[in-house]
Amino acid sequence: MTVYKKLQAARHELSKANLKKSGLNSFGGWKYYELGDFIPTVNKIFDEKGLCGVFFFGEAATLTIFDSETGDAVVFSTPIVYAESNKGQPIQLLGSTHSYLRRYLWLMAMEIVESDAVDAEKQEEKPEPVKVKPPTKIAGADSPWQLSITTDESAGLQDWLNIVVEATRMALRQARSEKDVLDIFKVNRVIFDRLKAESEEDHVAILGDFKKRKDELKGESNGTVS
Repeated sequence: MTVYKKLQAARHELSKANLKKSGLNSFGGWKYYELGDFIPTVNKIFDEKGLCGVFFFGEAATLTIFDSETGDAVVFSTPIVYAESNKGQPIQLLGSTHSYLRRYLWLMAMEIVESDAVDAEKQEEKPEPVKVKPPTKIAGADSPWQLSITTDESAGLQDWLNIVVEATRMALRQARSEKDVLDIFKVNRVIFDRLKAESEEDHVAILGDFKKRKDELKGESNGTVS
């Protein structure tokens, strides 16, 4: 049995597993799969089928699925978008990037569909969008809260949008006062203005995250729990 046949059998088995989504986008109100929602089931199925998945992070992120009996393999890859923050520890940023890319590659490899909310809406015929390249590098003002986003040539706009959102949310998690939240926004205004120009929806979602974190910190300073 070839690695492709084993992989297809594994996909078929996974499609019957009744996976549950634990991730929740609080702004949009839609759920998504976290790694922990499907990786244990995938590992069990792979063990039964004689498959092994190996994630690699280099010039591109790759997920290689090996046939443990023959050594044959099939490779899935995606370009990498990098995020930097003067406040965040490099290892934290790297961890966030790894988690996002691993999740993305496993969804791709196992044909896991999570677009229910989009598919359920009435679809209108739209002209084919013009492909927009993200900025190669964009950074906020020189400050402890500065964010810096760098992309390689193969990265698409959606990759850039995703990492901007993830880097911003990581910075907000590190904020310890309402002033910190305001500083994150002011220092990186150039990035958020570009985010708004490229995706109004993501920009609105990020503004919601800023308000939520500010309210949380205000409650903590007043001695209340939200």
